[in-house]
Amino acid sequence: MRPQLNIPTMLTLGRMALIPLFVVIFFLGDWGRPVSAILFLLAGLTDWLDGYLARRLNQTSHFGAFLDPVADKLIVAVALVLIVYAHDGLFGPVVALSSAIIIGREIGVSAIREWMALLGARQRVAVVAIGKIKTIVQVIALFILLYRRPIYGLEIYEYGVLLLFFAAALTLWSMFVYLRAAWPVIVDPNAEIPPERGADDERDGGA
Repeated sequence: MRPQLNIPTMLTLGRMALIPLFVVIFFLGDWGRPVSAILFLLAGLTDWLDGYLARRLNQTSHFGAFLDPVADKLIVAVALVLIVYAHDGLFGPVVALSSAIIIGREIGVSAIREWMALLGARQRVAVVAIGKIKTIVQVIALFILLYRRPIYGLEIYEYGVLLLFFAAALTLWSMFVYLRAAWPVIVDPNAEIPPERGADDERDGGA
């Protein structure tokens, strides 16, 4: 059966298609950095919009629930790689370590979710509040680090580094929450598990 290409899913696919353009623009001279930052922010807004439309229009689907977090993780990982590549300041180790933590966590949590899905216990590792807070802080930090220009005369890059470090800390915290929730089923696959939630629960704007 072919996946249903409804409006929310097409927005998600559009966000993925934006990634090559995002990378190219990043390297196009002095103006590329702020424009790529704006594109990244627009991608973040479409992430919220496709989840909202999926619920509002009752157009949730298993394909959309699978694709949405994949698109988010791809564009975040690409943004982090670009930031680490272009960073030449004093806080290079902090930026690199924070980026490695965030990317490593995304891979680890995705693996946990897939394992839990195989056991029919994916609900145990559903998005939690700390994951949503982490996502908001992360988007703001990445926008600032990509933009790398003063705003109204205020140098904000260092604030972006601090927010990225904070996002990495929240990333570790949320990973611990997921691991703690999944641990009983990981150590005992025969443990009693609650019923699965619907696919729309995965499109709630955080991870």
